[in-house]
Amino acid sequence: MTIYTAPVNDMKFVLENLVGLEELAGLDGYEEVSSDLVDAVLEEAGKVAGGVLAPLNVSGDGQGAKLVDGTVQVADGWKEAYKSVAEGGWIGLACNPEYGGQGLPKAVGAAVDEMWHASNMAFALCPLLSQGASEALENNASDELKAIFLEKLITGEWTGTMNLTEPQAGSDLAALRSKAVPQGDGTYRISGQKIFITYGDHEMTDNIVHLVLARTPDAPAGVKGISLFVVPKFLVNEDGSLGERNDVRCVSLEHKLGIHASPTCVMSFGDNDGAIGYVVGEENRGLEYMFVMMNNARFGVGLQGVAMAERAYQQALEYAKDRVQGKTLLSRENKAPIINHPDVRRMLMTMKAYAEATRAMALVAGSAFDKAHKSKDAAVRKHNNDLLEFYTPIVKGWSTEIGQEMTSIGVQVHGGMGFIEETGAAQHYRDSRITTIYEGTTGIQANDLVFRKTLRNGGEVARSVLAEIKGLDDELAKQEGDVFASIRSALTEGVASAEQATDWLIANSNQPAKAAAGAYAYLRLMGTVCGGWQMARAALAAKAKLDVGDGDSKFFDGKIKTAHFYATQIMPVAEAFKKTMTGGAESILALADDQF
Repeated sequence: MTIYTAPVNDMKFVLENLVGLEELAGLDGYEEVSSDLVDAVLEEAGKVAGGVLAPLNVSGDGQGAKLVDGTVQVADGWKEAYKSVAEGGWIGLACNPEYGGQGLPKAVGAAVDEMWHASNMAFALCPLLSQGASEALENNASDELKAIFLEKLITGEWTGTMNLTEPQAGSDLAALRSKAVPQGDGTYRISGQKIFITYGDHEMTDNIVHLVLARTPDAPAGVKGISLFVVPKFLVNEDGSLGERNDVRCVSLEHKLGIHASPTCVMSFGDNDGAIGYVVGEENRGLEYMFVMMNNARFGVGLQGVAMAERAYQQALEYAKDRVQGKTLLSRENKAPIINHPDVRRMLMTMKAYAEATRAMALVAGSAFDKAHKSKDAAVRKHNNDLLEFYTPIVKGWSTEIGQEMTSIGVQVHGGMGFIEETGAAQHYRDSRITTIYEGTTGIQANDLVFRKTLRNGGEVARSVLAEIKGLDDELAKQEGDVFASIRSALTEGVASAEQATDWLIANSNQPAKAAAGAYAYLRLMGTVCGGWQMARAALAAKAKLDVGDGDSKFFDGKIKTAHFYATQIMPVAEAFKKTMTGGAESILALADDQF
C-alpha cells in the first residue's frame, strides 16, 4: 500500500491567495464561506482520501471489476467506501442545496475532487460522472425529471453515467446510430449500443441514471439530429420507489491498461422491448445539453492530471529519501539517500513545480466558474464565462499531459524498482495514461482552444488573459534580488511567445489545416505560460507573508524557490513551443500519405 497525504497546505494557500476566498464569499449564495469553513472541509476530506480511499487503490487495481451473471461486481471495499463518501455529503459538495448539495464554491469542490482522484482515481470516476449528470439535468431537464432524479444523484443515493460513444462513432458523434422512438405517452423506446461507459453497471447503489444520446425517427442528419435521454437502470414509480428493471444491460467489460477497478462497460439498450427513456429538454438539442456534462467531465479529468502528478511526486519523494545508493555530490557520506543526487533532485523539483502549477491553474479556473454563475454583475459573469471556456481545454489538455509525464518521471526516480508493480509507481503511470484520451483527446482540446476559444473571437479572450498576466510585471519589478528578477524575466519572455503564437494563429486562420497542425504546441504553450503566471503570483503572495512574519516561513520560502525553478527550468519551453508552431507547422503536413 502506498500512502497518500492530501496537500492541504498548498490547497489552502492557493484558495486564499490565488483564488481569493474573500471574493468568493461575496458572491450570491456563498456568504457563509470562510477560511475556517474551507480549512475544516479540506482537513476532513484529506482524512477520507488518505484513510478510506487510498488503502483500496492497490488492492482494487489487482482485483479489478468483474461481470458475473450480468451484473458488475466492484472490488472489495468499494461499496463500503462509496457509502462513506456519499453519506458524508462529499458527492454534492459544490452542488445546489435546493437539491441536496452542500453549496460550496466550485473552486473548493475542485480541491476536494483532486484528493479523491489522487487517492484512488478508479474509485473517483464514479462520483465524477454523477456530478456531471446532475449538472446537465439541473441546467436542461424539466421540473418533473429534476424531481425524480436530481436529488438522488447529488446526494449519491444513485449514480449517473454518460453514454456517447458507439463502436462506429468515437469522437465523431455525427455517426451516432442509437434510436429513440416516441411512444405517445411522453416516453421513448431507446435501442442501440454504447461503449466505454464508465461505471455503466455496479452494485454500489440501487439505481443508475444513464444519460444517453440517440436519434428520433425524423431527426435531421448529423449532430443537429441528436437528442438526450434519461434512461434509468430501474424505472421509478410515481411514489419514488423503484419499479421493474429497464431494458438496459452491461454485456461486457473492457480489459484496460489501467484504472482496473473502474468498470468500463459495453452497454446494450433495448435488446428486448426497448429501454424506456425520457427526453431531456427539447429534441435535437442533445449534444448542446450533453456538452454541459462533457465540460464538467473535462474539468474533472484535468484534475485527474493534477492528482496523478501529485500522487507520483509524493511516492517518488518518499522513495528518494529512503533509498540509499552510491556516493553523491551533495553529501560527504559514501552512501546517502538518492535525493542527494542532483539529477534526482531535478526530477523531484520538476514534479513538485508542475503539480503546484497545474493545481493553481485548475482552482483559478474553478473560481471563474463560480463568478460566471454567481456574480450579480452581468459583465463579470460574461467575462468569467469567457475565461472559463478558454481555461477548460488548458486544464484538461495541459494538466493531463503533465500528469502523464510526471508519473513517468516517478517511475524513473524509482529506477528499476519503478518498473516493478509492487512499488505502486507503475500503477500511477498506467492509470494516468487514459486521461489524455477520454472526454476528448489532447488534440481535440487543442483544436477547441485554437478554433472555438481563440480564433472564433479573433483572439480577444486570449489577449485579455495575456494582458492580465503582463499586469503582474509592476509588482514583480518591485521585488529585490535575483530570484524575482528571474521569475519576472521568464514570465515576460513567456508572454511574448504566447502573443506571437496568437498573432500567428490569427494570420493563418484562413488555413485551418495549418492552424490545426500548430494547435497542440499552442495548448502546451498557453498551459506553460498560465502555469508560470500562477507560480509568479504564488511567489509574490509567499513573499508578502514572509515580510510580515505571517505563517509557516519554511513553506513560503519553498513556494518562492519552486516558482524560481519553474521560471528557470520550465518556462523556457514556451519559446520552443512557439517556434515549433510558427516555424514548423507546415512540416507536419508535408508528407504524402504514401510517404509515411
